[in-house]
Amino acid sequence: MIFSVDPRLKPIRDKVESGERLSLDDGLLMYDPDIPVNDLGQLANLVRERKNGNATYYNINSHLNATNVCVYRCVFCAFRSDLRSDKSYAMDDAKIIARGQEATDNGCTELHVVGGLHHQRKYAWYRDMIALLHENFPKLHLKAWTAVEINWFEFLEKRPTAEILQELKEAGMGSMPGGGAEIFHPEVRDQICEHKADGNNWIHIHRTAHQLGIKTNCTMLYGHVEKPFHRIDHLIRLRDLQDETGGFQTFIPLAFHPENTGLDHIKKPTATEDLRTIAISRLMLDNIDHVKAYWIMLGIGTAQAALAYGADDLDGTVRQELIYHDAGATTPEFLSVERLEDLIREAGRDPVERDTIYRKVIRDENEFTNWEVGEEIAVAH
Repeated sequence: MIFSVDPRLKPIRDKVESGERLSLDDGLLMYDPDIPVNDLGQLANLVRERKNGNATYYNINSHLNATNVCVYRCVFCAFRSDLRSDKSYAMDDAKIIARGQEATDNGCTELHVVGGLHHQRKYAWYRDMIALLHENFPKLHLKAWTAVEINWFEFLEKRPTAEILQELKEAGMGSMPGGGAEIFHPEVRDQICEHKADGNNWIHIHRTAHQLGIKTNCTMLYGHVEKPFHRIDHLIRLRDLQDETGGFQTFIPLAFHPENTGLDHIKKPTATEDLRTIAISRLMLDNIDHVKAYWIMLGIGTAQAALAYGADDLDGTVRQELIYHDAGATTPEFLSVERLEDLIREAGRDPVERDTIYRKVIRDENEFTNWEVGEEIAVAH
């Protein structure tokens, strides 16, 4: 498909149309603010439709943030709490079971489990939480623990990554989220989260998960102190690991929310910046099938627009999300299935309900909570 773009983008357009991989320099050029974002959107949409046609995916999911107490003091985080703070909490088994029951009662196929690194809780508390949920709600897919949390478990246990991950998998962990990646480059990471798992550790943990057959997501937190070079470097590192393992399911660009953080003097990214980053991500990550427009962070309007800029997934209903709402997200507490499907159709796309590992969900017409999964959703390449 030949269409007109800014003359500076013509070599990139030629590469995209022929399926050739983009370079670091290509990525930096696309971040030039003088490059029209709509031209990038056209190119990203070409890749998006090549991979996923007109489908836009969503799932019915809920979040469980079992504690906000955390040993780390990342300057970008508004969720963490000191143990003695009035806002600190840690859920007991009854509350954890109640959250799993609520998810099940509302037809969720996934529970997204992440939280703080509580210095008074042993690794067993985190492992047993997964086992408790899996035992009581075996049909609920548990997407649990970021690489930063896994790295903390290794520190507590003095055991290797593979052993920890295998034990969690046996307890019922179905896949891993992509959080904690932030920006890999140490020039940035040392400023915003110097004490927690570094970029190399994050990559190592996800590589190990993939080798154990655990699918994971990947992310990038943008719009704080990083520069375009750091973003493109981050994307290329993800692309390199995907070349090696093929274990990433979806990439989620996360727009930084500065409110209530140590970086509250920074303005959050504009909608144009969000769409530019989504389009560039789709173009750079040629080997990752899905790009998610996470409506909690982007806002509903921008997330909907992103479906024309390379994104093919809106995440889901997202019940009980705390981390980004604590950072000033003004989006709703959750979206209904009807609202999600309306948003997708309004954008000219076809809504498809998926489970966590991208199998189509088939619902019983008479019972919302009765569902089964079909074949893995085919992605054209």
